[in-house]
Amino acid sequence: MSKREYQYGICGVYCGQCPNGNGRVKMIASELKRLVDTVRYDWVEYVVKSFKFEEFRKGLEWFSTAQCPMCLNGGGAPCENRKCASEKKMQSCLLCNDYLTCKHTENQRDWYPFVVENYNRVKQVGFQKHLEEEEERTNAGVDLMGHLERRCCKVVKLEDK
Repeated sequence: MSKREYQYGICGVYCGQCPNGNGRVKMIASELKRLVDTVRYDWVEYVVKSFKFEEFRKGLEWFSTAQCPMCLNGGGAPCENRKCASEKKMQSCLLCNDYLTCKHTENQRDWYPFVVENYNRVKQVGFQKHLEEEEERTNAGVDLMGHLERRCCKVVKLEDK
């Protein structure tokens, strides 16, 4: 594989597999916004009193225009990982021997336990090869959705109040 820019997070999560980093959220929100505007769902708030159409529409507008620029471009969630990696002059936290115990990567290890596998893989094959493998996985359709769905999805019920 030729040298290229990979969509990785300094913390060890591969951004190309994240629905916010790879543009999936933006694309789906844009499509939903188009459908909602076309079909005119503003009547729903008269049927379900707790539903605020304008707030919903504002949320869709935001998600349809926002895409994480990824931490390598200064985006992503605020975190200490970038600062720490920069101070240590490391391309990624996965290259740091303290990764498994570092307080800065504790959140990633908790939310995305597979990053420990990523760390171990980097130790085995090197960072560049790991990025190539993650890119191949991304191109094959691997993403974080299955992991995030199990972790985050909840049933939300609207009430008529």
